[in-house]
Amino acid sequence: MKLNLKRPIIFFDLETTGIDTAKDRIVEISMVKVMPDGEEITKTRRINPEMHIPEEATAVHGITDEDVKDCPTFAQVAKSLEQFIRGCDFGGFNSNRFDLPVLVEEFLRAGVDVDFKRRKFIDVQNIFHKKEQRTLVAAYKFYCDKNLEDAHSAEADTKATYEVLMAQLDRYDDLENDIDKLAEYSCRAEAADYAGRILFNEKGEEVFGFGKYKGRSVAEVFRIEPSYYAWMMNGDFPLYTKKVITEIRMRDKLK
Repeated sequence: MKLNLKRPIIFFDLETTGIDTAKDRIVEISMVKVMPDGEEITKTRRINPEMHIPEEATAVHGITDEDVKDCPTFAQVAKSLEQFIRGCDFGGFNSNRFDLPVLVEEFLRAGVDVDFKRRKFIDVQNIFHKKEQRTLVAAYKFYCDKNLEDAHSAEADTKATYEVLMAQLDRYDDLENDIDKLAEYSCRAEAADYAGRILFNEKGEEVFGFGKYKGRSVAEVFRIEPSYYAWMMNGDFPLYTKKVITEIRMRDKLK
């Protein structure tokens, strides 16, 4: 079987200096460009991130400062990279949440305009999670190694849910045993930016996904407190998030 393509699609993966989509940089990028006729073009390049690669990141991908010291920076390859991906859709694994936001930030830093809004993005991980069983029965078996008897009875399901959460806290060291943090971690909503700072509500309006105005309309908040926009623009937010809130602010002013 081959993909039914109307235009090329880029499958890509990044190795980075860390997991902060706003701050961390690319140290290696690999892309497989699949053409509508099935031809595959593979490009892999290491990048000098212009910052120290932390030891914990090296432990994951094996790339050190020494390995990339003579490699080009992203800014140096950004224009040729934009030409390679021009007119293509994208595919990856957990790419919508990580690889894509990091790539967008790198292009913005380099001053190379890429219109990602016109592209389609296939996150294979999301397909996996939607197609494979993600029921309480499956979670109970996976985390607790028990069969859930009387599934779909309220009491059995309730007790199993509690046991699964406790098992998750035991299994994952980075999962904080804090109700606020757990609530934030487990919340998923459609985002207007790639970092999930700006979300869409049920009406399709952009709302804040964090902070004191969480759930409030972005445009409304900027009208009543213009300094909040300035605070975000001067703050440590991803460049794409800043671009999104600027577009919202300008659109609201034109109404």
